[in-house]
Amino acid sequence: MIVVYTNVVAYLLLPGPHTALVDDLLIQQPEWAAPPLWRSEWRNVLSGYLRRGVLDLNQALTLQQKAELLVIRHEEPVRSQDVLQLVASSRCSAYDCEFVAAALQLRVPLVTADRAVLSAFPDVARPLVLT
Repeated sequence: MIVVYTNVVAYLLLPGPHTALVDDLLIQQPEWAAPPLWRSEWRNVLSGYLRRGVLDLNQALTLQQKAELLVIRHEEPVRSQDVLQLVASSRCSAYDCEFVAAALQLRVPLVTADRAVLSAFPDVARPLVLT
């Protein structure tokens, strides 16, 4: 199992230059987890695509359902105390620290393309590359 940042979900479900890499990651690590916050972040990504006319509502709803049913198979609730302790020890947002807290609780890596998270939490965050 790994915890994935919302950008990894986006790279998987919205075709682009990183999609093949994330496809390989999913094959290599098929059990993905995230804090419940991922749903709101993913909906926010989809809303941007809706507003720009890249996706229509039906496409966005389909992608939301795919993410919920196929991609994130485990949601890991996190404690506010843990998140705020991570915030206090870094310059990362509470949103970012929820993903770090989930990875720490599960004792698994957090895979992300977010440079600030990678820099602040090198012991838990891993870049989006295959090893």
